[in-house]
Parts: sequence; C-alpha cells; structure tokens
Amino acid sequence: MRMKEINISSNGVLELDIIELPPSCVVIISDGKIKLSELPSFAETKITTHQGKVTRVKWDEGEAF
Repeated sequence: MRMKEINISSNGVLELDIIELPPSCVVIISDGKIKLSELPSFAETKITTHQGKVTRVKWDEGEAF
C-alpha cells in the first residue's frame, strides 16, 4: 500500500514533522481521514472525487529514457 494513514490527535490537531517527511510528498484530507504518500520520480498522479470526497488515487508511472 503506497498511502500511509496519518492520525489526528484527540483534540483534532494534525501534527507533521517536516524533518521526517519525504522530500516530495502529497497529503490528502477527505471525509475525516488523512493519508500521506511519497511522490514517485516520474509519474502522473490522479485524484478522483465523488460528491466532494476522495474515492481513488491513481499513479501512472514511467521512467526517463
């Protein structure tokens, strides 16, 4: 699984240590859930939504020639 779930503290605060984050990443917040994923070197990333909620994240990866 590429996406890693991030927990929110009991008082509703999201804390991320930027030192521990990958150099290039995406954080998605939808429907009370937070997920983080490192971005690949060469890819197109599509986030699909339905009725204002994220339903799918798709990576179309490639490689430089």
